[in-house]
Amino acid sequence: MMVMSASKHQNREVSRDADRSIIELHLHSLDQLFDTRDPSPFRERDLDPKADEFIVDSARELCSGQPREIALHLDQAPDHPDAQRVVSDAMRTHFARRSDFSRRELRALLRRGLISLAVGLTFLVLLFLIAQAMGLVTAESGFPTLVRESLLIIGWVAMWRPLEIFLYDWWPIVGEQRLHDRLSRIEVRIVSGDDYRIPHCH
Repeated sequence: MMVMSASKHQNREVSRDADRSIIELHLHSLDQLFDTRDPSPFRERDLDPKADEFIVDSARELCSGQPREIALHLDQAPDHPDAQRVVSDAMRTHFARRSDFSRRELRALLRRGLISLAVGLTFLVLLFLIAQAMGLVTAESGFPTLVRESLLIIGWVAMWRPLEIFLYDWWPIVGEQRLHDRLSRIEVRIVSGDDYRIPHCH
């Protein structure tokens, strides 16, 4: 069973008033932390999707200006003598890959945005020229005016997608990339046995 919680604990080693934002996971063993379907070596293995989702969601909720730590509370002590370093490397590698994926996703989105902008502008200019030409050969009333106005509206509608990309779509990806980048440098601490127990969540 995997029990997870996010909490803010006091860092008494540094200062009585200094808070540290800690993401806590309660696991039976370290095997629960990683995706068992991933055949990669332990240090390069992806996290379990539920663990990944919990860590990312918890990191979003914690104060961004404070340091973060992931505390892994294990019922079963790890077999590896250097488990903390190995797990830390694996988790940092996982989030570094996610950060790189977000960076590549942003580049692909901006590339699509530029292509869409070029297509939309070309289409808009073409319809504008057609509307202008119609204005020169038709009367300024009735059906011809309706057609010209409709052409201009269609041209501006064609600009909707590139404008959406450059105004709205890119910044959530930047936020994800920065979050994953911070998690790729996070401190990981393993607590096993009865050293510390967090309440179970139901």
